[in-house]
Amino acid sequence: MSDLNSIQLLSKLIAFQTISYQSNLELIRFVQELFESHGIQVNLNFNAEKTKANLFATTGPQDQPGVMLSGHSDVVPVEGQQWDSPAFEAVTKDQRIYGRGTADMKGFLACAIVTMLKASQLQLKRPLHLCISYDEEIGCIGVRGILDHLASSIVQPILCVIGEPTMMQLALAHKGKTVYRAHCHGEEGHSALAPKYVNAIHVASRLVDSLQQVQSYLKEQGHQDSGYDIPYTTVHVGKIVGGTALNIVPNLCVVDYEIRHLAEDSSQAIQEQILEKVTEDFRSQIEVEEMNQYPGLKTSKTIEAVKFIQQLLPSDTQIGNISFGTEGGLFKDALDCPVIVCGPGDIAVAHKPNEYVDIEQLNQCDIFLEKLLMSLKA
Repeated sequence: MSDLNSIQLLSKLIAFQTISYQSNLELIRFVQELFESHGIQVNLNFNAEKTKANLFATTGPQDQPGVMLSGHSDVVPVEGQQWDSPAFEAVTKDQRIYGRGTADMKGFLACAIVTMLKASQLQLKRPLHLCISYDEEIGCIGVRGILDHLASSIVQPILCVIGEPTMMQLALAHKGKTVYRAHCHGEEGHSALAPKYVNAIHVASRLVDSLQQVQSYLKEQGHQDSGYDIPYTTVHVGKIVGGTALNIVPNLCVVDYEIRHLAEDSSQAIQEQILEKVTEDFRSQIEVEEMNQYPGLKTSKTIEAVKFIQQLLPSDTQIGNISFGTEGGLFKDALDCPVIVCGPGDIAVAHKPNEYVDIEQLNQCDIFLEKLLMSLKA
């Protein structure tokens, strides 16, 4: 097992069907046994049901600041997708490896695990850490269970590398996200007498109108960051459910919406602005709950940690923002250390049928992590 390379290990990782609604424990136990056989310290952090776990592994001197590598074990479902090959079997074709999670993000995990195995055989002056989380795909939920432990048990890292797919380019920023569910209440009644009752769908329409008004304001007068495809904070309605029959005035309409915000913006302040624009009579008919949130990320490209990483990457590596979210902001808040995002694979093929990662991308990641490891040697 110690002779495993990243490509061989990726094939093993793909075979574990770690879809978010399923357990990830087979993969976690596999990695745990692999690490412990090499003398690498491993700590598991379970969910309440003991069906999933985060894994934290570390090697090297524990009284020194080191480098944290991080990735998630879960993948999105494949149901309803038309794959040309088995989704949970690594298939190599045209210098690409196909399979669910190859890009997002078991490719990076394979490279990181191999790097940890190499690190265990070296005399390090600084430690190398690896965190593998669960339930990232459903809102960065799982990793929250281990962050407090990491904050209290390790020396503040020099740097955290989140290995999400960036085509091995260097990403320093992404938007935060907050998800809300609004229960818009009305009064049930016969549609022939509709004007006598409060229609829950009408209440919801006032909320949606307010969301659109706030979106227009953010677009025209809000903070701007040209590093994003959409340079401002966005408000999006994704789902509306209401009514039971055409001849019944609905007494409930549920609206799910999200705010994807720049680092300069507060989702809470924007939410307050949304509700303020709903007239008072209708506002009393609306109950809103926050379903999930994760913070954005914005790391300055001028800090020493970023300059250090740049030295380990090819000179033509681009620095920019990414449009999707990561666990990076959570690591930044918990560990108070610089966070960068850099990993193999293309986000454009993630979550799709026939997901793949180029073998060359894995090779580039191996080279990057090898250089990073050498910088930690005594």
